Amino acid sequence: MSRITNPAGPARPEVKATAFAPGAHGRPAGPLRSEWRRGRPVGGNHVRLLHGGAEFFPALIGAIDRALFSVALETYIYADDAVGAAVTDALVRAAQRGVDVRVAVDGFGAGDMPATLAARLREAGAGFRIYRPLRGFRLARRHLRRLHRKLAVIDGRIGFVGGINIIDDHNHGPMDDAGLGPRYDFAVAVEGPLVDQIALTTERLWWQLSLRDEMQMVGLAGAAAEFPLLTDLPPAQRQDSAGSMRAALLLRDNLRNRRAIERAYLQALGAARRDVVLANAYFLPGHKLRRALLSCRRRGVRVRLLLQGRVEYRLQHYATHALYATLLEAGVEIHEYDDSFLHAKVAVVDDTWATVGSSNMDPFSLLLAREANVAVYDAGFCAGLRAELEHAISQRSVPVRADAHARRSPLRRLVNWASYLVLRLGVMIAGVTGRY
Repeated sequence: MSRITNPAGPARPEVKATAFAPGAHGRPAGPLRSEWRRGRPVGGNHVRLLHGGAEFFPALIGAIDRALFSVALETYIYADDAVGAAVTDALVRAAQRGVDVRVAVDGFGAGDMPATLAARLREAGAGFRIYRPLRGFRLARRHLRRLHRKLAVIDGRIGFVGGINIIDDHNHGPMDDAGLGPRYDFAVAVEGPLVDQIALTTERLWWQLSLRDEMQMVGLAGAAAEFPLLTDLPPAQRQDSAGSMRAALLLRDNLRNRRAIERAYLQALGAARRDVVLANAYFLPGHKLRRALLSCRRRGVRVRLLLQGRVEYRLQHYATHALYATLLEAGVEIHEYDDSFLHAKVAVVDDTWATVGSSNMDPFSLLLAREANVAVYDAGFCAGLRAELEHAISQRSVPVRADAHARRSPLRRLVNWASYLVLRLGVMIAGVTGRY
């Protein structure tokens, strides 16, 4: 089966003014950009928690099927399975009825996406782009800067942000147990003013990718793609308030938002007074985040970590275990999810702050990849996410005991620290070790 290798077709890419983009006129692009860059919370939103693909994909496909004007989708993985086919079908239906459909995938994460899926989208009139297509691979910083975020915006009215790729929750590796449960992950559906910011960031990336493709085909002198205007959004699509929740879009990129997500975690942990529950698939926090967790314990804050219990990537799995001793000694409670693979990147602090998104707490997410989280400042949302995590901790996880961890064999200790040092070496090669 052929695979996708080049995002550009034979035709010159078209950049159309649609529902997504900022501009210099009309609705305030300046303040919107400032909030977008700094991760400031805005009010008037309704944010709904979606647990796993069983809740996420029906909501996403339903929104695409109701689209009247525009659909933008970004994903790291786009699998050739039943879920990938269902999402593609919905995108094709939307494009065929005249909706402006744009799909961006990562060149590494979606590197095995069949060319037939991309061809179906293009033939229906949908736009399709690949972020950093792979043309050989070397261990260098630019190859580690991936599009890892998972975003969707439909008609400028509803946005989806989370950790769920376009892949079936039961689509595990060929060597994994066929009886494993669904992948454990979350997303949010957002309505309200925050959707403007989600739309803005998808449009900005699309414009960059379109301009790149145009320059490749006609040369820099002939590239004249215009950044579309937010004011081109049809009035029927605008909405100012959909609820009472304050929420913020937290981005990590390699320009103005290099440390925005890490900074948001540090601020939330610094303000914690009672309880922190954090679930993360790949947990290898830098020294600032580790100090923040330990500081929580010194203030008497209860800290619970829900981490990967099954070995998905050996190097990361064993490197994480090298950090357990210090955390356990401080009284941090560690639970390893054992029911299936943990893919969640979420946290709850007291009843005041929660986050759901794509960013792991490791150097590759926090220092290299493009990521997107939503932070929610709402007691009801915090309580709902905490209840989901506490259920997973009590029913689907195994606690890590400090005494049992201390009795690890010398060989196991060696493997843990060797894995940790290898990953540290990777961070050094990426040129960001001084900040991590």
